[in-house]
Amino acid sequence: MLLNLEKQFRFVNVVIHIICVPVIMLCMLLLGTLAQPLFPVPEAVAIESFPPNLATVAGVVYTILYILMEPVAGALLAPLLLAGTAFVNHLSSTHGNTAIYWSLAVQAVAWIAQFVGHGVFERRAPALLDNLVQAFFLAPFFVWLEVLFSLGYRPALKARIDKAVEVEVARFNISKKGLSPKAPQK
Repeated sequence: MLLNLEKQFRFVNVVIHIICVPVIMLCMLLLGTLAQPLFPVPEAVAIESFPPNLATVAGVVYTILYILMEPVAGALLAPLLLAGTAFVNHLSSTHGNTAIYWSLAVQAVAWIAQFVGHGVFERRAPALLDNLVQAFFLAPFFVWLEVLFSLGYRPALKARIDKAVEVEVARFNISKKGLSPKAPQK
């Protein structure tokens, strides 16, 4: 593997994604703590780590939608996502603007690494430029699936996703050459 440049580039790009995508997500959630409470919560049911701000709502929505998309993988990710949401709420309430400034700096570094990873190792623009839903909603879950797949999770699902990715890469390469891509054959 060390002498196979393509595998090495893929490995480096996967590592960049596995590190940077969750960091970007947590930093975005931290920025969501700046929002005022979105709705009142009775004190009897309020949870200090989960105030009704944009970060908490986003963390809960992501968790629910990930579980709906792929129940086992989503359920395995849920505790990490909710712990991350609680953590950013804690950072914001404890450190205030200092946490926000650090979040912006860390996020900038992570975004730069992502753009370098895409430009150098994939030789294409990041998904952010193609599809915001994919970049901000699906990317964290795809990274999680990549980790699970490396541990042997659902090989048949991995094979289907790999095939779909190959089709999309081929379509991208054709469109880059100025040709009209054909619809995939079933």
